[in-house]
Amino acid sequence: MDESDARNIRNICILAHVDHGKTTLADHLIASSGDGELLKPRLAGKVRYMDYLDEEQRRAITMKSSSISLRYKDYSLNLIDSPGHMDFCSEVSTAARLSDGALVLVDAVEGVHIQTHAVLRQAWIEKLTPCLVLNKIDRLICELRLSPMEAYTRLIRIVHEVNGIVSRHSLYKTEEMDESDARNIRNICILAHVDHGKTTLADHLIASSGDGELLKPRLAGKVRYMDYLDEEQRRAITMKSSSISLRYKDYSLNLIDSPGHMDFCSEVSTAARLSDGALVLVDAVEGVHIQTHAVLRQAWIEKLTPCLVLNKIDRLICELRLSPMEAYTRLIRIVHEVNGIVSAYKSEKYLSDVDSILASPSGEITDESLELLEDDEEVTFQPQKGNVVFVCALDGWGFGVSEFANFYASKLGAKADTLQKSLWGPRYYIPKTKMIVGKKSLSAGSKTKPMFVQFVLDPLWQVYEAALDPGGDRAVLEKVIKSFNLIIPQRELQNKDPKNLLQSVMSRWLPLSDAVLSMAVKHLPDPISAQAYRIPRLVPERKVIGGNEVDSSVLAEAELVRRSIEACDSSRDSPCVVFVSKMFAIPMKMIPQGGDHRERMNGLNDDDSKSESDECFLAFARIFSGVLRAGQRVFVISALYDPLKGESSQKYIQEAELHSIYLMMGQGLKPVNEVKAGNVVAIRGLGPYISKSATLSSTRNCWPLASMEFQVSPTLRVAIEPSDPSDMSALMKGLRLLNRADPFVEITVSARGEHVLAAAGEVHLERCIKDLTDRFARVNIEVSSPLVSYRETIEGDGSNLLESLRSLSLNASDYVEKRTPNGRCVIRVHVMKLPHSLTKLLDESTDLLGDIIGGKGSHSIKILESQSPSLEENVDPVEALKSQLVEAGVSSSSETENDREKCKAEWAKLLKRIWALGPREKGPNILFAPDGKRICEDGSILVRGSPHVSQRLGFTEDSTETPPDSALYSEALTLESSIVSGFQLATASGPLCDEPMWGLAFTIESHLAEDSETEKQPENFGIFTGQVMTAVKDACRAAVLQTNPRIVEAMYFCELNTAPEYLGPMYAVLSRRRARVLKEEMQEGSSLFTVHAYVPVSESFGFAEELRKGTSGGASALMVLSHWEMLEEDPFFVPKTEEEIEEFGDGASVLPNTARKLINAVRRRKGLHVEEKVVQHATKQRTLARKV
Repeated sequence: MDESDARNIRNICILAHVDHGKTTLADHLIASSGDGELLKPRLAGKVRYMDYLDEEQRRAITMKSSSISLRYKDYSLNLIDSPGHMDFCSEVSTAARLSDGALVLVDAVEGVHIQTHAVLRQAWIEKLTPCLVLNKIDRLICELRLSPMEAYTRLIRIVHEVNGIVSRHSLYKTEEMDESDARNIRNICILAHVDHGKTTLADHLIASSGDGELLKPRLAGKVRYMDYLDEEQRRAITMKSSSISLRYKDYSLNLIDSPGHMDFCSEVSTAARLSDGALVLVDAVEGVHIQTHAVLRQAWIEKLTPCLVLNKIDRLICELRLSPMEAYTRLIRIVHEVNGIVSAYKSEKYLSDVDSILASPSGEITDESLELLEDDEEVTFQPQKGNVVFVCALDGWGFGVSEFANFYASKLGAKADTLQKSLWGPRYYIPKTKMIVGKKSLSAGSKTKPMFVQFVLDPLWQVYEAALDPGGDRAVLEKVIKSFNLIIPQRELQNKDPKNLLQSVMSRWLPLSDAVLSMAVKHLPDPISAQAYRIPRLVPERKVIGGNEVDSSVLAEAELVRRSIEACDSSRDSPCVVFVSKMFAIPMKMIPQGGDHRERMNGLNDDDSKSESDECFLAFARIFSGVLRAGQRVFVISALYDPLKGESSQKYIQEAELHSIYLMMGQGLKPVNEVKAGNVVAIRGLGPYISKSATLSSTRNCWPLASMEFQVSPTLRVAIEPSDPSDMSALMKGLRLLNRADPFVEITVSARGEHVLAAAGEVHLERCIKDLTDRFARVNIEVSSPLVSYRETIEGDGSNLLESLRSLSLNASDYVEKRTPNGRCVIRVHVMKLPHSLTKLLDESTDLLGDIIGGKGSHSIKILESQSPSLEENVDPVEALKSQLVEAGVSSSSETENDREKCKAEWAKLLKRIWALGPREKGPNILFAPDGKRICEDGSILVRGSPHVSQRLGFTEDSTETPPDSALYSEALTLESSIVSGFQLATASGPLCDEPMWGLAFTIESHLAEDSETEKQPENFGIFTGQVMTAVKDACRAAVLQTNPRIVEAMYFCELNTAPEYLGPMYAVLSRRRARVLKEEMQEGSSLFTVHAYVPVSESFGFAEELRKGTSGGASALMVLSHWEMLEEDPFFVPKTEEEIEEFGDGASVLPNTARKLINAVRRRKGLHVEEKVVQHATKQRTLARKV
């Protein structure tokens, strides 16, 4: 056959939804070929020639793909008929693979259906050329009885809808993408407090994209499309961050929905890292809450550009019944409060969310202060700039100031830009003069309303009153419909439910998606712009100080990778860098199994799939540079990897092959072959290599991207075990999978061999246990009562630092002395309490201290910018920490100015003697090196130690003292590590209940004497060093016991909201939980009360449930870990004075105080000795009935 013959061949398949007429069309084509030799024309459409199976004839549906060769003029046609039923979609794939073109049938009456989407997608995958056949035109005439114009409108709509489907499938092409495409990408996360409307807003944005292909507009807000887990639907809260790819005009948006509950704040961190901008939602009624502070801080840490969305505006009208002026005042207050939070974080005024909440102003805002505020260019959120919108997500409407400015510009004869600047703040329109003036230009007693009230809120209130009030004026609605040319179906206008009518009008007058998405594409940055200013946070700049062993080529390539990330280079020859923020598990049945991806997976020996059973682990990732392709081999880099260390750092890098890449569509996945920089994707094949997060790179010489910062740490710990001991291996496997699937959970094994699971809170723990039981382990699990962590310290607040420093001298009498069993070494320990500010600083800087003290090997890497964003760029974190340590030591002192200077001088000397920190070499306890004579009067030698930490921090120079050449001096040097080890052991387990110590400073003086001849014996097994270690540990613990020990417990900051009638029951619950109320205030414009309190973590379990029961569901609470607080009660209190004996009894009948109860509970759990009476009330016999 020559080429001319091949050009006359057409391979065609017929694709359509079921019952849209494929086989009938095939019948007529067969009858027209061969002069009716195969099929008589009068039988066409009745015989169903291609359905020759009995089952097909009986059911009247096609169940297989079959082919027939036909002739038309000089052409040879291979016609393949395919099924339309979803159950036989594999037959469509086989037909499409053998064809070059497709006839896509659509019923003119029924329109586009689900299988129409599927066959169009299959045609796009197989790169077929489609033609559209609109079938059953006669039904428009005979059944629907449409006029020609109505039929024309219907046909236009169907063609437009099919074209939209094809264009969306062609969105993610695999050919090269230039820079202009990256400029049209927006990566956005939605952040808010719980129940402020994030998922409802996401529903409406999804419904507006793709003409309702993913979600019908009438179901938006009810389906909760992004909450596809059963537990999320049951609890009606979001529990994970999930992404979906949307289209808006020429822009591609990766929208990430995140949880608002404090227990899932880690998911907010993962969403923020992959985004460039954030939509921050605030409820217009409830206002700013605790999680609002947290998400604004997270956006600031990750250098995201935020936009503000004020949601639930309708509640101001329908529930609170506010006037437009009162609503305007409320909205101004919320915008002002959010701006205050952002400016406070920018100025680094507050270190934590709780501090910012407690310091937030509650006063009124004056017009003068507002005018100054609105003119300040540094203010983040300003409606007149366009980065604030006002919405009602439930009803699907929203607007920015620009929408009304454009509408009124022609009516008022003003420029839209000028009007937009005036539609917010104290600006007033004078109708007589047609001028816009400020507050000062108004005449005294003028009742002129601000322009935002007059031109924006008043019309909204009128529409709501006309629709919802029984005697409302429907002419207002008709005027709005006519003025804006709104097309509303007649059946919706005649709806008897006024709420539905109002929703129909408002959603078409002020579409929510247009207001939010237009703001997003205009005010949120594209990946190229965003990565340029986010690069100090993503990859902090490093420079090498000293060390000639560094390979300059490695350093140059690492810097090239950093510049590629900064430029968001999407060329094929640039290094590919991807950050995986979390791993998430989905059922294997949800993985797409079509096209090239199915072939790739079938040919794979996937060890990960074998280990996962029915669960498949995908990586939630963002491409920061280069091109990512399916099947590509990449390096998986952990956070500890250092490319300059060579072989010693190889354990932190692995090589892996990417199996598949997907674009995330909420609960669905769309497979792609390659994706360019700037996009958010899901990656399959990394399960065995990543447990939490990692960096992927096409080159070894790449710095890992900075680790994510979580707002809280997992504090709720429980011990778990299988109900049946034989299921232990299944539980172990389930724990490994859970640890991989949850970015925040921690799995450890305690000293007693228990498997301990740490979660963020009760809701998070319940979800983890459910996932273990139902998905990962699939065994019954026994869960212990919560294991609460405590700390141990001594009495005092550390404010009188000068007196403590003076008493720190070892010449003082209040020290503890211990001697080793062989008598050669005498240990003297003195302990003092550190100021609270210094303890808090050491605790919050543990990661940085660990990096500084641990060192960087043969060469030193200096990070020019700390992981936390700073107001100043290129701040040296070591220098910043040094200055903070100096200030924190004396900031809380209560002495006079003269004593303060002395205290500062003494503290500066002491900072040069820091030997070690503990526990784990980076905790909030300090070991000072002794400052005494090397040789004592009795001939013994003082083990001086070395100020190792002071040298690392730069408080003192690294000077090495040359000791005399003697065996005793050499032995003293070897004992230094034993003393430090004893200090670490002591601070890791205190004397009260083996919990870590908190905020203590120790000075340890060890005197080593010569060994007598009679006792001299070879030291082969380190017996003496072990004796010194034990003696130091015992001496430190005894010193704490001698100086009035106290227990320190973790505290939650609790925010409660309740109606006035439930205040009493709420306070009763708080008092039973040992809570300390901080403040109580009524929310402006509502009858609800907001109460702030501190609740001990040990008393928080079951608190929310008890609160709901006690207040009949009328009160709600949210808690976030705040700080550590010392319990003032003495655990060893015994009445001694007459007053104490009179109040508490003679000692025999004194009930254990709270501190002693907590200590005994921990000791009992750990199997330690507990001093308690075995026999109670031994003086009186008690019967079982207790009647005497």
